[in-house]
Amino acid sequence: MAISGLEQSRFAALRDVALCAITAVGERRAFGELVRRNGSAVRGVLRRMGAHSAEADDVAQDAFLTAFERISEFRGEGTFAGWVKKIAARLYLRRLQRDRRLGAMTAEVIEDDPPRGDADAAIDLEGALKALNGVERLCVTMCFGAGLSHSEAAEALNLPLGTVKSHVKRGLEKLRTRLAPEHGAVLEGRRGNG
Repeated sequence: MAISGLEQSRFAALRDVALCAITAVGERRAFGELVRRNGSAVRGVLRRMGAHSAEADDVAQDAFLTAFERISEFRGEGTFAGWVKKIAARLYLRRLQRDRRLGAMTAEVIEDDPPRGDADAAIDLEGALKALNGVERLCVTMCFGAGLSHSEAAEALNLPLGTVKSHVKRGLEKLRTRLAPEHGAVLEGRRGNG
């Protein structure tokens, strides 16, 4: 069934929390608006975590399906985007664990993506993230891209909390060094994440 222009503009005018409430009572088209608004952000987090484009699309779709099935659990305490990004990050990690690719991915990043030292290039966050080893990239993107706390990332990765904090700290230091302007100014970063 096609959505009329009036219905589409009605949904477009609503906030995410309202769309979630409408979805929870059975209006699937409201959820379509949530997917439209947040789909690219979810896929972006997954790509920063290391997923290839098609894999990011697949995991994002699974994350939205999970969110749709569990929409009544969303309480609006955070953003819908943050909630679905956490779901997507956890699904991607499960996929990595299932495929036993975590160790292979770390070696692949070190071998295939050596850090680029082009000082004349514009700031390239994606390139800078590729310069991190696989575990650092996962920890940094989970905590800063997907919005998970250090504790949630540690639980999802099945790593000690201190180890995750160390990976995040080292990863952020590498990112600051790589992204620092040529004149030596230090970029200010977000401190403390749980």
